[in-house]
Amino acid sequence: MKRRILVPGITAALAAVALTACGPVEVTVIAELGEGAEAQPLNAVEVELLPFDRDHVFDSLAAAAPRPEPQIPPELLAAQEEIAEARNEWRDAETEWGVLRDTLQKLEAALEGLNVRERRYQELFLQWEGLEPDYQAADRAMTSRFEEFTALQDAAIDQMDSWNFVLDDWAQEAFAEVDMVFEARMDATGLDIVTDTTEVAGDARLQVAPGNYWVHARYELPTEELYWNVPITVVRGEPLVVRLTRANAESRPIF
Repeated sequence: MKRRILVPGITAALAAVALTACGPVEVTVIAELGEGAEAQPLNAVEVELLPFDRDHVFDSLAAAAPRPEPQIPPELLAAQEEIAEARNEWRDAETEWGVLRDTLQKLEAALEGLNVRERRYQELFLQWEGLEPDYQAADRAMTSRFEEFTALQDAAIDQMDSWNFVLDDWAQEAFAEVDMVFEARMDATGLDIVTDTTEVAGDARLQVAPGNYWVHARYELPTEELYWNVPITVVRGEPLVVRLTRANAESRPIF
């Protein structure tokens, strides 16, 4: 019988190839808002890789539910849009107020180191004096916008709570068997659901077997939820990077 003779270097190389071929594949998921250098990484976002389309599961259960899914009342959608607009106006007013406050503080700090008789002092004081009325006006505008925002939000709270109760009641009935369906889908594919949470840099690294997956994650903003269910194909020996951004997210209103 012939023996195969392998030199140590070749043996190590073949062992590495074998491990790569048989082992899991790394999928890096990066969650962020914005583009390029201004992109904001999203920390502490739970990421799931599911070997089936979760949306298809929920859509099928909803279609088979004994009651139709309740629809969001148009007046509640209108109130939500009004609240979102009021929030943006308040934030814009707050930003303007902050810029003026910081400018006045810098001028005050510079004035403290000068003699009142110096020309530079007089120049800076005139700048401070000219900006002070603008700062007071910005402060009043910020307060007014905040009061408008909170008043709209308070007025809609009862209606939002009622809607959430109706939706939750329907969902508990319609999706009662969702865990069992998930288990059946995993058994059919022979693959597991893998989860991780993004770090400060907005990335999560998951080790999965090759196959077809859907990347699922959620991120809440003040008036909306960004929802991801992105299909991917994991190929043996080919690490994959997936970016979750507003562009490939579904925006869902929050009540």
